Amino acid sequence: MRYTRRRLLAGLGLAGLEAAMSPTKKAAASSLMKSWAPGAASCPFRLAVINDEITQDFERACQIVSVDFGLRWIELRSMWNKNVTTLDAKQVEDARKILAEHKLQVTDIASPLFKTDWPGAPRSSQSETRDQFHADFDATGQDKLLERCISLCKSFNTDRIRCFDYWRLDDQKPYRAAINAKLQQAAERCAKGNIILLLENEMSCNTATGEESAAVLKAIPNRNFMLNWDPGNAAALGSTPYPTGYELLPTDRIGHCHCKDVVSKPDHKYDWAPVGAGIVDWVGQLHALRRDGFHYGLSLETHWRGAGTPEASTRVSMDGLKKTLTKAGISC
Repeated sequence: MRYTRRRLLAGLGLAGLEAAMSPTKKAAASSLMKSWAPGAASCPFRLAVINDEITQDFERACQIVSVDFGLRWIELRSMWNKNVTTLDAKQVEDARKILAEHKLQVTDIASPLFKTDWPGAPRSSQSETRDQFHADFDATGQDKLLERCISLCKSFNTDRIRCFDYWRLDDQKPYRAAINAKLQQAAERCAKGNIILLLENEMSCNTATGEESAAVLKAIPNRNFMLNWDPGNAAALGSTPYPTGYELLPTDRIGHCHCKDVVSKPDHKYDWAPVGAGIVDWVGQLHALRRDGFHYGLSLETHWRGAGTPEASTRVSMDGLKKTLTKAGISC
């Protein structure tokens, strides 16, 4: 939904009056502000966008998310051509101010934690030699990276860190127990700060499908170790994320969800697509998430670039996501 100029000015007027109001009047104004963003108050999810899917200009991304999309949540990955984990103190403070100006809350720190080669294993065919979203951390730097992410949670007032489980091995069985032990150790460290560690199922990492996700969650029972469920990633590997993969998951341990879509190619590969234009049954998936009580971040990770620019493509995909939500009977 795009705001009219009249709605925008009315909303800004409410925001300006808030500072001069008593607590009682502020509560009333808060109700008016919620009515100014239709669907936001009734949405069962923390509907968000990963900021750098729009632009590296963080202020521009926040403006689009808050004003054009009418959202109150954003996921942080990279900005100003730097990974969020490498921002200096001034840049962190600048980002905090921009978030406050646009009244945006952070779903999670979308870090590159454990997106590297597993030490001692044969080099993965999926191993990336290029930077991943302006990040380049080897296996020896992961503990330090985790500490940095924990610090960023405090700075950005979020309780969630996204991680992976190393580049996908041709045969992960000899290393799986050790990988799980490393993830569990990280979850235990996060628990000391009341932080949730979110493992994303990623087609180029060792946990990619619903089946693999269920196995890892069973092996690591820590309640603060949860899944960042990404049906698009699972579909890209050729599995059926919904209903097949999803039905295997312990739904009370899904702590975040990424939204993107996929189309199959004749060579058994895939291309990204706007949400609702691919093979993922997003109507069924969204309906099931609401039915099962999921109420955390539902974050658009566009990836598709068919509209020419990241911003234009994200606008098309967000429109697709909102239409899909409506088809699922969900108001956001």
